[in-house]
Amino acid sequence: MAQQVKILDGGMGRELARIGAPFRQPEWSALALYEAPERVREVHDSYIAAGAETITTNSYAVVPFHIGDERFAADGARLAALAGRLAREAADAANSPVRVAGSLPPALGSYRPDLFNEQQAQAIHRVLVAAQAPFVDFWLGETTSSIAEAESIHAVLAGQPQPLWLSFTLQDEPELYDAVSTLRSGESVGAAVTRAIELGVENVLFNCSHPEVMSSAVKQAAAVREQLGVEIGIGVYANAFDHGSNSGGANEGLSDLRKDTHPEGYLNWAQEWVAAGATLVGGCCGIGPEHIGRLAAELK
Repeated sequence: MAQQVKILDGGMGRELARIGAPFRQPEWSALALYEAPERVREVHDSYIAAGAETITTNSYAVVPFHIGDERFAADGARLAALAGRLAREAADAANSPVRVAGSLPPALGSYRPDLFNEQQAQAIHRVLVAAQAPFVDFWLGETTSSIAEAESIHAVLAGQPQPLWLSFTLQDEPELYDAVSTLRSGESVGAAVTRAIELGVENVLFNCSHPEVMSSAVKQAAAVREQLGVEIGIGVYANAFDHGSNSGGANEGLSDLRKDTHPEGYLNWAQEWVAAGATLVGGCCGIGPEHIGRLAAELK
């Protein structure tokens, strides 16, 4: 099983902050595209050197929620294209094959399925798709909080030749750690994975949630995969947010990072996910190149 595991990259925003790149709310990782794009390339290179076989474009914060409506209208396409080009150049310079994932983030706010509006979200995503299309190997709809958001992303990509990966974010309050994992919308993982398979995705993943809720989601996804008799990858890239530190909602201040998601601790969780059926493993917010290097050394 270990030989089948593919290694993804880790979080972009916190790594930019760690290496001293321009970084703050509300712009988050988009600020480096404005002021220091060479630092974005530096992060991509670090993940590739650590063993990542896939890197994700730094377009997560290239949305009005982070940079504002006026700046998105003026700069959104340019910044998204720059994010795509930086990732493509890093991948092409690698000594071994590296795929580029085109990030399609929550258009109207992370963790907020209640704010979703299909028309508004699709208008934003069309800009990101058109700008990044020349550079990416596949699309990654990430931190998806509801089935409706996933369906919207799929609709925007109609006619695009690249495959789609869908990654869902999960309810992760500590009191739910021992419960059956659900999307932040309250919808079941089973229903989300079933719908993703119906939409023809290449892989289904779970991201930007605490490590404790991932194994349950992987097991549910694996059960759906077996029940439907399909070949589909299952992935995990958890965050390192401290318990309750983002209770006010994503994008509100800078959440504290927990101490037990050091590389060895994160590897222990990753081994649980692989045992449950995960075939792709990486990291989200607060998981850096040192974590990815540990995963690559043990799981590839």
